[in-house]
Amino acid sequence: MRILVVEDSKDMNLLIVKTLKKAGYSVDGCFDGEEAKFHLLGAEYDAILLDIMVPKLNGYELLEYLRDKGCDTPVLFLTAKDTIADRVKGLDLGADDYLVKPFDFDELLARIRVMTRKRSGNRSNIFTFSDLTVDTQKRTVTRGGEEISLIPKEFTILEHLIRNQGVVLSREQLENRIWNYEYSGSSNNIDVYMSRLRKKIDGDHKVKLIHTIRGVGWVLREGER
Repeated sequence: MRILVVEDSKDMNLLIVKTLKKAGYSVDGCFDGEEAKFHLLGAEYDAILLDIMVPKLNGYELLEYLRDKGCDTPVLFLTAKDTIADRVKGLDLGADDYLVKPFDFDELLARIRVMTRKRSGNRSNIFTFSDLTVDTQKRTVTRGGEEISLIPKEFTILEHLIRNQGVVLSREQLENRIWNYEYSGSSNNIDVYMSRLRKKIDGDHKVKLIHTIRGVGWVLREGER
């Protein structure tokens, strides 16, 4: 999953980004509201962590802009503004959650998991499809009860597929979820990761779950081919 961090304190921004990357997320960090708008125009995100008191365009203004544009990406406010009035204003503008500084990073990660699973309609961190099970908290994968070892990029692709099971996802959509703006490699890498992932997930199984839709993308669905 890909997350945008909007925080004007460079030290805090870098710490949050480092923590999220360690947890397996693809992350972009920016330091003001206008820069955040630029990022949001160029990529899709699964969640936004937004400080209220950022320059140029504050958190309230940015959130109002996003919701007016029909963007439903989950937003978690990270802020030192802890009055009830501040929380009510943020929630009324369309924020999904509110975490007051200083905060515990384990709680931050848990709140991100809650926001993103609500968006997918799942009530837990465990997603299942056929005999495939993906635990997004423990970052484990099993098929038919047998554990499958995936590298982080493979896990991110599979997580996005299972969160959108039955939906054909384009190359661009998958690339958006696994690489941030700093990535400068070949776009063919997505084919390499997908090939490895299909071998690990489908292997010798008669029923294949990951399918290529030629010229369009990939989809998670049951089928013999």
